[in-house]
Amino acid sequence: MIGKSCWPEDYISKLVIKHENRVYRTAISIMKNRADAEDIVQDVFIKVMQKAPNFESDEHESAWLIRVTINMCRSRLRTAWLRRTEPLIDTYPAQTKEQLNLIEHVMALPTKYRIVVHLFYYEGYSTKEISYITNQKESTVRSLLTRARQKLKYVLKEDEL
Repeated sequence: MIGKSCWPEDYISKLVIKHENRVYRTAISIMKNRADAEDIVQDVFIKVMQKAPNFESDEHESAWLIRVTINMCRSRLRTAWLRRTEPLIDTYPAQTKEQLNLIEHVMALPTKYRIVVHLFYYEGYSTKEISYITNQKESTVRSLLTRARQKLKYVLKEDEL
């Protein structure tokens, strides 16, 4: 049952409108398919309604939503059924063949790399902010980004050959 209702009537609607795209982009970058990402988005906003967190600022609100999204995605990815599914690459936004190729390679990265790549390059978070969101050391985030870049560089060079 949905719990606390301590906000103005339209608060949740405004929160969803403000953050649904960011939460969805994060979920799809981790889950690799539209249906699971949409489920995660719904679950995230249900969790907001259940927990009724008191956000200190817009940045705190955004970071909390992204952290919950990542945690829910990780939980869902642990299920045996999802480990056997394949992503639908045609659901990713790409304007050119090169962009689609890059997205395919990013999506092929292990989850820990996809998360930091998405947050850094697509959402524009700094490594310090990502460390807060993912609950990792900043040096770990930088290391993950470096390794992800190396992996991408390697596979993109192979594609050129």
